[in-house]
Amino acid sequence: MGELADWLLEHKDFEVTIEGHCDNKGTIAYNLALGERRSEAAKAYLANLGVANTRITTISYGEELPADPRDCEEAWAKNRRDHFIVFSKKQ
Repeated sequence: MGELADWLLEHKDFEVTIEGHCDNKGTIAYNLALGERRSEAAKAYLANLGVANTRITTISYGEELPADPRDCEEAWAKNRRDHFIVFSKKQ
C-alpha cells in the first residue's frame, strides 16, 4: 500500500476508493461493519503516509462481492481484502 501512497502523492489529479470485503462467516450486518473497519483502516494508513483524506473514499461490500465464491478456507482468505479503485478527480 506504500507504493500506492507514493503514486497518489506524485499524481495529485487522482483519487482512490477503497472497497472493504470479507468472507461469508457471520451475519450480513457484522460483515458490513467488518468491511467498513477494514476499508477505514486502509484509509487511515494512506492518510498517515500523506495522502489527503479528501482524496480517499471508502465503502463496505461485506460478503456481497466475493473474489472466490467457494466455501473453504482458501476462498475465505481471498475474500478478506481491500480493493483499491484509482480514478481521475471529477472536474
